[in-house]
Amino acid sequence: MGSSAPRGRRLIVVAASMAALAGGVEVDRIAAARAESRTAELFQHGMGTADRPSVRVSGFPVLTQLAKGSLRHVDLTAHDIPANGSTRPLPVTKLTVRLDGLKTSGSADKAHADHVGATAFLSYGDVSGALGVRVSPGGEPGRISATAVLPVAGDVTVSAAVSAATGNRIAFTDVRTVRGELLPPLKTLLDRALEDPIPLENVPEGLHLRSVTTTRDGIDAAFTGRSVAFRRGSSSAG
Repeated sequence: MGSSAPRGRRLIVVAASMAALAGGVEVDRIAAARAESRTAELFQHGMGTADRPSVRVSGFPVLTQLAKGSLRHVDLTAHDIPANGSTRPLPVTKLTVRLDGLKTSGSADKAHADHVGATAFLSYGDVSGALGVRVSPGGEPGRISATAVLPVAGDVTVSAAVSAATGNRIAFTDVRTVRGELLPPLKTLLDRALEDPIPLENVPEGLHLRSVTTTRDGIDAAFTGRSVAFRRGSSSAG
């Protein structure tokens, strides 16, 4: 009988420890949710998105990270980031961001990350709207097809290589006619659409375009940055 009492006490201690741990996890998750909500609100105001982005804070315990003033890893996904004020506004259809070492100011008006990797997905529908010609997948990797249509001149389709240009811009080069006749009115329309690189003006300040990749559904633009900041009302063309 004597041995049952110590076993009972040990079970009580274990149960109490597990309850305390569960309570600590719950409190930590509440703190993470608050940090996620604060980051999402700041990004939404800064980028002007209609919907609040989804944010996930990684690592446990989050409370310890908050006490140190820096979150180790934060993943953010936003949709339909507008490009207001641009002569050729190209919205970002979807932006996925990985923030390492995220710090926020006490006033919650600014956030700063030590290192950021991001991918901006640009749907062919959004690219078409910005360029004024119909854009679709190209016949080979790294290229797109652009079709210009005019009531009298008819239509023509060209293929163009897609690449990253300085200033967070996407360039269209090596233009080749693949279908139709490139009549002067159609050439003028395509030149206006493809001759100058198009800027990505609606990404967080401090991100730099490194590469672009064509896909079946659109263009993926890969960004990196160090000491990246975003704040209420901030975006950058590079």
